[in-house]
Amino acid sequence: MTDEKEKINLSALFRIGYGLYVLTTNDGRKDNGCIVNSVMQVTSNPLRVAVCVNKQNYSCGTILETLKMNVNCLSVDATFDVFKRFGFQSGRTVDKFFGETPKRSENGLVVLSECCNAFISLAAEQIIDLGTHDMFVCSVEEAAVFSDLDTLTYTEYQKREAEARRAKEEIVRLQSVRLRFRGRRTAARLHLSDMQARRVGV
Repeated sequence: MTDEKEKINLSALFRIGYGLYVLTTNDGRKDNGCIVNSVMQVTSNPLRVAVCVNKQNYSCGTILETLKMNVNCLSVDATFDVFKRFGFQSGRTVDKFFGETPKRSENGLVVLSECCNAFISLAAEQIIDLGTHDMFVCSVEEAAVFSDLDTLTYTEYQKREAEARRAKEEIVRLQSVRLRFRGRRTAARLHLSDMQARRVGV
């Protein structure tokens, strides 16, 4: 009988394609946004979109209360600053839109047009508990396209991350080489000075 671990190669799941999106919400006190990668149109008639959100995300609790959200589709020109802003800090402790006057859709939620190629306003009609995540099956209330740029994929993001990591490692390596060279040059100067001093002394 085939071992269960041999039967399921988890690497196969990494071949499933994902886009990257900023999910914007509002809890009645402040706007918020988080990065999600599980968004898909599940039916066309009626028009329904499913969004999966980690229960630990502040946005998940907000959606459970308000039953509305905006999906902002990140385009390939999105910078790493977008991910630092919406992915590396929590709306529980940070106001990610502090001091800004952002654009809004008819549902009152933030719309991001500078780094996104489209947005979709959603109203949650069904909530499915998936354990670590909640899946929201939603109707579409509003949608618009901002540009013809492709949507940024999770695979492309990972490639960028890997390239940035290699570039950082190369910078550290070059700095280390420079420091070693500088140390050797300083040692050589000291040695030369010592030799000259000895000659003068003789």
